[in-house]
Amino acid sequence: MSGRIEVAGLAVIPENVPHPLLGEAHAIEHGGRVITHVSAIDWDHPARIPAIAEPGALPPHSGGALMNELARRATRPLRYAGPYPTPALYRTLLRSFRASADEAAFTKDLVRRAATLATDEIPIDFTPAPHTRVPNAHGHAELRDGLERAVIDGVAYEAGAVARIEGRHAEVWFGDEPWARVASFDGAGQLVDGPHAIPPPASDVVGKPFPPALLHALASLVGELVPLGLPVELPRVTWADLGARAARAAPAGSDGYEVHAALWERLAPQGMARLALALAEALAPVVTMRLVASLGNR
Repeated sequence: MSGRIEVAGLAVIPENVPHPLLGEAHAIEHGGRVITHVSAIDWDHPARIPAIAEPGALPPHSGGALMNELARRATRPLRYAGPYPTPALYRTLLRSFRASADEAAFTKDLVRRAATLATDEIPIDFTPAPHTRVPNAHGHAELRDGLERAVIDGVAYEAGAVARIEGRHAEVWFGDEPWARVASFDGAGQLVDGPHAIPPPASDVVGKPFPPALLHALASLVGELVPLGLPVELPRVTWADLGARAARAAPAGSDGYEVHAALWERLAPQGMARLALALAEALAPVVTMRLVASLGNR
């Protein structure tokens, strides 16, 4: 590999070093210090998607920029050959590649691969389709087939999410209706309006914990949506004002979760069944992230 790779504040150092998980690896630096490692590849002629030892050590949204650089350099479809085929990795790769199979196929052997530190190829092709990153004072926009994604003040907006892209707008949606329009972009991905503040929920449930009966029912629903085959526990869930996020893991030191009170405002009038399903869909991604992190720490 010729020279170091620098993207989104990261630097990949080309010299091979031994690593207990990855074997031969390259160090990834941020702010002048090594924060994690990536399996060694030829970045001038990449033949596979490398594994990152500790993805959580990367600064927010920088992993996607690194995978986009990989797609920009690749001249043929690539495959992943690491131990952590997570939902988050698959969704990150989709921003810069076209996949030959869906997320369920990519993640189906995650637990076994993590337990055995597997390094064989997963037979799913990722064909390079990099996006164009357009920076602004509050983050960046990603253009490919039009505006596909934007990061505004640390929050990612993408198709189909609570924080989503609708045309050229970044909006927050709860209960299949817009809650707030945060920003707008032109056809070149430049920020032309916003960002605007997201209104807080008016409900008095903010700060109140879910009752035990609801927690028990939710754990079962979330377990059906988590693609790991691991038991899901919800020791504590609290209503909160989370801005553009539907749910999140509670602050450090807690094993609980928080859910945006806008879901209660919008969906409780439609019945508890509709509300419970929306809560499960909101919690499943953050529960999955916590379970995946626990696998990496074993």
